[in-house]
Amino acid sequence: MSNNKVHLDTCSCSVIHEDVVNEVKKAMPPEEKLYDLAELFKVFGDTTRIKILHALFEAEMCVCDISILLGMNQSAISHQLRVLKQAGLVKFRKEGKVVYYSLDDEHVKNIFEQGFIHINHK
Repeated sequence: MSNNKVHLDTCSCSVIHEDVVNEVKKAMPPEEKLYDLAELFKVFGDTTRIKILHALFEAEMCVCDISILLGMNQSAISHQLRVLKQAGLVKFRKEGKVVYYSLDDEHVKNIFEQGFIHINHK
């Protein structure tokens, strides 16, 4: 390997298009909003949670039914549902002793569908 390796990840110039940089800087959301968005996308980074969300697109379901559907134990499903609930992606309602889960709102389905459009576009 040559010692004359070019570093493509660095830029040796100063700002060329200051007007563009300033416009983009003005349009950037606050740091805490970008952090929140990154945290939201992390929640989508787990296959089990994706499966649960997809199941809840189809129907409101209880932990027992999701457990059977995915072939997993109830405690694992409950844990993932807690993560989804904390992220504001699912909500629940109680009917007697049974807790039913559903998507929090249409935004969740839209995010999921946009992801599918993206991966199928390639």
